[in-house]
Amino acid sequence: MYSIDLNCDLGESFGNYTCGMDQEILPYISSANVACGFHASDPVVMEQTVREAKANRVRVGAHPGFPDLVGFGRRAMQLSPNEITASIIYQIGALKGFCDANQVKLQHVKPHGALYNMAVKDLSIAKAICEGIAAVDDKLILLAPGNSQMVSAAKALGLSTANEVFADRAYEEDGSLVSRKKPGAMITDEEEAITRVLQMIQKGTVTSITGKEIEVQADSVCVHGDSPAALSFVRRIRSALMEEGILIVPLGQKVLTSI
Repeated sequence: MYSIDLNCDLGESFGNYTCGMDQEILPYISSANVACGFHASDPVVMEQTVREAKANRVRVGAHPGFPDLVGFGRRAMQLSPNEITASIIYQIGALKGFCDANQVKLQHVKPHGALYNMAVKDLSIAKAICEGIAAVDDKLILLAPGNSQMVSAAKALGLSTANEVFADRAYEEDGSLVSRKKPGAMITDEEEAITRVLQMIQKGTVTSITGKEIEVQADSVCVHGDSPAALSFVRRIRSALMEEGILIVPLGQKVLTSI
């Protein structure tokens, strides 16, 4: 029997600015990646998101990014490894404080945006991220693409990893995500997204943007919470998974059963 974690990037509102539909999406997912104040969010939003995740029995993970509120963390920044490690410790620590205050166990870490994309291919960045995670809690799970340098760096440090795939993003032939600057980077057709998700879980493959079938490993499927169709996507995907008899389980449970 197949099982999968369903995750979403949440807690990305800031001050008077609302981003995403967190309250509506939470009932349909099993893990939430909560922004930690660098690319999005603020203390009030972080605390509220943790409380709402707890109320919906959704596991909480940290979603640290570059210090880039204006660019939503999607612009590449040149930070030294020490700066990256310190920023990871800082952001995880901030979210962990809210988790502790609400008696919620922090489950995982998923880097955000440009930091995530750069760490997929750059081992020095990947190592800096993983060293930051391990410094806070070496029991935290790293959520990242299965073929990435992040997974290699995490395993070298003894961190648990989970392989992430995307419902609403197109893939290059090398398994990396198509840049949002390119046409076709986002999958906007719900039927196509559902077909791709089932293919990734059941067959371990996905069709790249060039039409070539490539191998992927799927422990967790991400739906982006800031896209206009996020709520509809996650509802449809959850329904399709249940119809196929695919169990939806939290990331921690999924990792434990795969070890």
